[in-house]
Amino acid sequence: MNAEIAVRGRVDAQGRLAEAEPRLAALQRAAGGEEGGPLAIPQVAALARLASRLNIAISRPAVAAEGDADLDLWVRAEPDPAGVTLTVSGWRRRPARGPATAPEAAREADFLRASADWMWETDGSLRITALSPAAAAAAGQAPQALLGNPLTQLFRLAEAGEGELPLLSALAEQRRFDGQPAELRGGRGGRYMLAGIPLVAADGRFAGFRGSATAMAEAPTAPSAPAAAPVPDTSAFGERLDKALRAPLARIVSSAEAIGNRDEGALRRDYAGYADDIATAGRHLLALVDDLVDLQAIERPDFAPEKEEIDLADVARRAAGLLSVRAADRSVRIDAPASGEALPAAGAFRRALQIVVNLLANAIRYSPDGGMVWVRTDREGDLVALIIADQGKGIAEEDQARIFEKFERVDPNEPGGTGLGLYIARRLARAMGGDISVDSAPGQGARFTFTLPVR
Repeated sequence: MNAEIAVRGRVDAQGRLAEAEPRLAALQRAAGGEEGGPLAIPQVAALARLASRLNIAISRPAVAAEGDADLDLWVRAEPDPAGVTLTVSGWRRRPARGPATAPEAAREADFLRASADWMWETDGSLRITALSPAAAAAAGQAPQALLGNPLTQLFRLAEAGEGELPLLSALAEQRRFDGQPAELRGGRGGRYMLAGIPLVAADGRFAGFRGSATAMAEAPTAPSAPAAAPVPDTSAFGERLDKALRAPLARIVSSAEAIGNRDEGALRRDYAGYADDIATAGRHLLALVDDLVDLQAIERPDFAPEKEEIDLADVARRAAGLLSVRAADRSVRIDAPASGEALPAAGAFRRALQIVVNLLANAIRYSPDGGMVWVRTDREGDLVALIIADQGKGIAEEDQARIFEKFERVDPNEPGGTGLGLYIARRLARAMGGDISVDSAPGQGARFTFTLPVR
């Protein structure tokens, strides 16, 4: 076959190879897939998913196995409302490479995760291709608003000794880096230390960075009066738990998702289902780790969230953006405050966002498919209020106090949730001078009201 001929195909919204010219269809079958089934050519499927997730056209090299040889391909993946259009050229045969050697890169990535507050990835031009949900929350933006943008839109890089910028030096030399100071733009702000390892494409070329961000402690100021007796560090256990469990759980989830997505080729349907179950259980355990770490923090006797001027209506819009994909999966519509609406309040932006995300996530979880969640603003004397109402099955009066206790849920037999979210949310709201209350009845949905002091 002429190596320059472009072969076309189309992947639908479910990742199936809906259309394919004969050469691409033959490669699909050689990879163990079938026409109309999930795209089974691993690197091509990964590019299609990435283009769909970022909603931008992507052109990259890829390698596919064909018999006892490899094919060097050039793939353009262009998303549209119906799926992703593929244009595959190159088709140059060469002897197959041997299997990859020791998983040094995987070990380095695990090390980064174990010490990080959150993770990020970029392409070779430092455009963001993946981001931990906690990072988007910290920046106060929806993940979709950050993906595809330069890393410097998320961070303002600072010099690290003798005027050096370690990330840019590593980019020029395509190597790993650490010790890059950076300031988070927007959101709650704060200073972070960045580290990263290079990503390598199938053809051996530099493809970007997988990196970590670790919060930097602010330098303590000298006390003007004799220091009080130290408070016992009750959060130490939570911190150790976080570091010990987060990396292995994140790797379990990542590996299970790769298996379920058939990144390495076709897979029996029941095996893919098992992988999805493993990933779901792993995400549940990660959420439990997050809640336990938060629980340790808020129950310290010296816990006090920072006070700043925030716009509670803006917080609600950002939370709705963060949960838009989850809502869309259930065909649930979130009716958030209009873009010009403001609700000035006094509180901690990050903690307020955490509370509203929790309340909205619960509303989506308990809403019927195709339902609606309303978010409204109000003012009650010296307090401003955010009201989140759903069309779920409601909460009996005798259960309304119980759901704010530790490890309690509306229905303990339902899957998902840790039973700590509402307890943590109310503790945070009260620590900021506000509160959370619920008004509900069986069969009539639930209405949660989150209040904060007027700014």
